[in-house]
Amino acid sequence: MAGLFQLMPSLESQTLRPAAAAAAALSRWRRLPWEAAATLGAFAYWGVAGLMITAISFPLILLLPPATAKRLGRGMLHRVFRVFVRYLNATALVQANLESLDALKLEPGPVIIAPNHTSLWDAVFVISKLPQPICIMKESILCNPFLGGGARLAGYIPNGSPPRMIKDAARALREGGQLLLFPEGTRTRRDARWINPLGGGCALIARRAGVPVRPVFIRSNTRFLEKGWPLWKKPEFPIRLSIELGEPVMPLEHESAHDFTSRLQEIFEQNLSRAHKLRREVEEPAD
Repeated sequence: MAGLFQLMPSLESQTLRPAAAAAAALSRWRRLPWEAAATLGAFAYWGVAGLMITAISFPLILLLPPATAKRLGRGMLHRVFRVFVRYLNATALVQANLESLDALKLEPGPVIIAPNHTSLWDAVFVISKLPQPICIMKESILCNPFLGGGARLAGYIPNGSPPRMIKDAARALREGGQLLLFPEGTRTRRDARWINPLGGGCALIARRAGVPVRPVFIRSNTRFLEKGWPLWKKPEFPIRLSIELGEPVMPLEHESAHDFTSRLQEIFEQNLSRAHKLRREVEEPAD
């Protein structure tokens, strides 16, 4: 008899599990129309805002002094991205924890902000928290009708010529700016465990300008918009993001760019590999 009573909770839990799974599946199906409408709204906002900024940027570049145009462009993109991130959170498409980036507003001097690059929209979330960032970007973005005009107005630095990129970035930092740079150079590859091997540009700029690097550790429950992700492929909503600001890393006096890059690589791997609810999962190979 005692054994029978011990068996009853087990049978009850086995009966409840399918019911709970069915309820969860029904809830997801009910959310599909809302998610589709919210996603459409996000694309519409991005398209309209991007084209409007491009339309007004070129006249402003011609009419305003360069320093004024850059301040206006950087502030404009910051506000547009901030509204976009708030929309994503309000519609429950994304749950993003960005609070640690608030500390950058109190940064006493110029700094390189160096996140790992998990997704196509990483820069949007970081810039949404920075009122006047300088961004290093792919040169091809300058020709993008949705992003090119704003990027030119803001004085973002293209990566087409590495020597010029390093020179322009170091000069911007010496003038007191905050530079956003993805040290991987591109989005993390699908087969990378934690992060791609870092390029040397971040170290060269930090050494030339004599400024610290603040690593930023981005984690997510999805690989949405990673390198190779098809734009038509729907992620599972809500997308959960954690963006954590690391401690400053300063190049040592006699440290080579190669050694500094290796030190940064180790910092990223140690942090991204630690236990975390959004730690990157190993992707199983396709059959």
